Amino acid sequence: MFWRLFLTYLMLVVATVVLMGLLTFRRAEDVFYGLAHEVAAAIGVVLLAAIGAAYFLARWFARPLVELQEGARKLADGDLGHTIRVRGGTEHAELAETFNAMSGRLAATFRLLEHDREQLREILSGMVEGVIAIDDKRRVLFANDRAGLLLEFDPRKAVNEQLCNVTRLAPFHAVVEKGLAAAESHREEFDVPGPVPRYLAVYVSRFTGHGMPGAVVVIDDTTDVKQAERMRQDFVANASHELKTPLAVIKSNVEALIDGAAEDPEACATFLDQVARESDRLADLIKDMLSLSRIESGSLMLEPRAVALGKSITDCVERHHARAETKTLTMVEKPPTDVSPDVPVWADPDALRQVMDNLVDNAIKYTPNGGRITVRWGANADTVSFEVEDTGVGIPEADVNRVFERFYRVDKARDRAQGSTGLGLSIVKHLVQAMRGQVRVSSKLGKGTTFRVTLPRAGSA
Repeated sequence: MFWRLFLTYLMLVVATVVLMGLLTFRRAEDVFYGLAHEVAAAIGVVLLAAIGAAYFLARWFARPLVELQEGARKLADGDLGHTIRVRGGTEHAELAETFNAMSGRLAATFRLLEHDREQLREILSGMVEGVIAIDDKRRVLFANDRAGLLLEFDPRKAVNEQLCNVTRLAPFHAVVEKGLAAAESHREEFDVPGPVPRYLAVYVSRFTGHGMPGAVVVIDDTTDVKQAERMRQDFVANASHELKTPLAVIKSNVEALIDGAAEDPEACATFLDQVARESDRLADLIKDMLSLSRIESGSLMLEPRAVALGKSITDCVERHHARAETKTLTMVEKPPTDVSPDVPVWADPDALRQVMDNLVDNAIKYTPNGGRITVRWGANADTVSFEVEDTGVGIPEADVNRVFERFYRVDKARDRAQGSTGLGLSIVKHLVQAMRGQVRVSSKLGKGTTFRVTLPRAGSA
């Protein structure tokens, strides 16, 4: 810029001097020849002065433009917000101010875009669904952490990698290809085999904007939904079966009475006894189902408060003492020697009573005549606990972890004969968890079972 201006000014001065010299030469040729040396010296001085003037003018005019050019280059290199300061005329100052305003607006725009991009990244990273954006070459443009967790890859290393190199899950790639080939969005579910089977739902939607080939892939883990649906189906099937059995017995006995058994006092008494027993069983089953339903739905409102654990256990033992004596069972209570019987547990009184009654009732049912049931309890700074130990038939090791499942029975025939609904221990587990406690079981087949319940101590809850 500078040298172009310099040569331009210099050529203008030289052209002016030459033109004036030619005109002078034509008008005073004789005089000019006489003054040749003086004219040549004057021309030399003028040329030197012209060169200096041209240099100064070119430098004065080019400096603001060079500063503007340097500022524009920094702006193009990403130095947004760079301020250009020039020394020159009004035009240069106005041009610099225009560049500075443009630089400020660009900086603000890019900051807003960066903020929006980070916000979008945070939103996508916080989603419970996995999100992957790919281009038309199946290269990964973006992947959130949830997608990496579901498909087992590192999202930070996946960008610009081929999708087939990121995850080898064949059903997933099949769904993506279907989605890319389809005109509309495509959704499909598939299962992922393994030690713990998983179920994934994949939603593929192609980018609709012009010049944006590719698609966004959303992955949702539906394992919990599938398990909940299977549990619901199992619950309905088991409940239907459990309700059907006592109803069938009641119906058959009533039919027998209608057919003439009512005329025989002894037979009539037997059939009516069976009807009464199955009716009680049916009522217990319905009551337990309703109770479990309220607990699981959260509609059962517990009101925890400080409850004296020792007194609650004593009352429970007294309530079941008569039944234990009927089976010649020895039921004993073993309070700790170093803890006051008034130690408070933070629990709902009715829920605590139901938990204790269910555990003691189970111990009485599954302990043979002449056996022993021991209820002991203790406390520490933060929790209190009690145990119900029996010398009953015990639970096989393979079934220990499943005894808290709804309608699960170790021995279905024996449990039905004992009048079990199959819901008692499930109710115990849910009530204890609702009171922020834990319940554990240990058992040895043929030697007995121990249930241990731990609850918060009042004042530490």
